[in-house]
Amino acid sequence: MHILVTGANRGIGLELCRLFVSGGHTVTGTVRDPASAGPLRETGAAVETLDVRQDASVTAFASRWGDRRLDILVNNAGVGAWTPLDHTTTDELLRVFDINAIGPLRVTRALLPALKATRGRVFHITSKMGSIGDTPSGGSYAYRMSKAALNMASANLAADLRPTGVASIVLHPGWVQTDMGGRNAPLTVAESARSLASLIERTGFEATGQFLNYDGRPIPW
Repeated sequence: MHILVTGANRGIGLELCRLFVSGGHTVTGTVRDPASAGPLRETGAAVETLDVRQDASVTAFASRWGDRRLDILVNNAGVGAWTPLDHTTTDELLRVFDINAIGPLRVTRALLPALKATRGRVFHITSKMGSIGDTPSGGSYAYRMSKAALNMASANLAADLRPTGVASIVLHPGWVQTDMGGRNAPLTVAESARSLASLIERTGFEATGQFLNYDGRPIPW
């Protein structure tokens, strides 16, 4: 399979690329800055430049992709934002929404011709912090709201794309020891990515529209 992973220069995205390459797949990873792609190149994945916030960058990337095969898209690029209510600014809300919610939609929409050609699968890396049914504990407004919006985008995509055979699924990677998750997180990057990679490889169209934990368990919306 040909697997595309956005935000692949570090953390979970980088480790997913490493695992997919070692599993025998053709892998492309995207980065905003090619100068940061050294570790990604070492995995054996192809490297492409993409800024999910910029319409022009996404359009140019899709044009470069052309008629290349695309079996799986992993919308992994994202940012954290942990500010409380009284420190949350409009600028922060808009920036985080643009990256975490609108970015994956931009990329998915631009690559639909390639995905439809293979009846491909789209996996969006989300967070339980975007689950309304999981009893939010307050704070982190920009991050929580952006991931809730991403979850809705995925559910909507699943409905719209069902006739085409393209699946759209959101995955929670767990609380992971990344730059975003911090050192106190219980899961290492390797542990989370290993479970995610296995889940992505084995999950088919039957799961479209679902919100899944990294171990495959359903998460309340």
